Amino acid sequence: MSKIAAFFYGLVAYVVFFFTILYAIGFVTGLVVPKTIDSGEIAPLGEALIVDILLMSLFALQHSIMARPQFKRWWTRLVPVAIERSTYVLLASLVLLFLFWQWRPIPAVVWEVADPQIASAITVVAFVGWLIVLTSTFLINHFELFGLQQVTFHLAGRMMPEPQFKTPLLYRLVRHPLYLGLIIAFWAAPLMTFGHFLFAVVTTAYIFIGIFLEERDLMAQFGDQYRRYRQRVAMLVPLWPRS
Repeated sequence: MSKIAAFFYGLVAYVVFFFTILYAIGFVTGLVVPKTIDSGEIAPLGEALIVDILLMSLFALQHSIMARPQFKRWWTRLVPVAIERSTYVLLASLVLLFLFWQWRPIPAVVWEVADPQIASAITVVAFVGWLIVLTSTFLINHFELFGLQQVTFHLAGRMMPEPQFKTPLLYRLVRHPLYLGLIIAFWAAPLMTFGHFLFAVVTTAYIFIGIFLEERDLMAQFGDQYRRYRQRVAMLVPLWPRS
């Protein structure tokens, strides 16, 4: 693949990701987008449960397997190293868009906040969660995380720098602020339907599995440096005892 083709491939992957994350915010909060977590044709409960769990499992498998170092070593024999991350981001985005498209709402109400001011405040909390997610990506390296830096360096004929272990701002409070933001965004809902509740439960469970796998990789990569960080800083809740 030529450097220019790789760059445009990475750019397209990033644009698709950017659209997907914006749609995800609307999908979960139930705002603006045409298909939300609570809209669409109502299917029988059994069908909805099976389809929704399979959709979330598909995303979890793609997201976890392709992120593992062992898979990356094999995968980069087939695809250029420069676009490995962009390909991961693109496939994750497409799977997530497929989830939004095929999601079966389950409208039974788990809880509903009747007071409009409290409901608005909860919605604001959800957006704060999304803001934490976005901020966390920029604190480490947003454009590397989503593959754009790799293809830009490749286009310029530069080598990617070696990974550096760093703990800026939010990462000094919790080890995984990005995941904390997602949990806040998923659970802060003034109207919690069973479909939304199922989504929040399964994605939260997956987040904890993802943390386990990610920290195992980080300890293999950074050794005692990450182990000391893990002993010093809480996993998700600031000031909480080390977990």
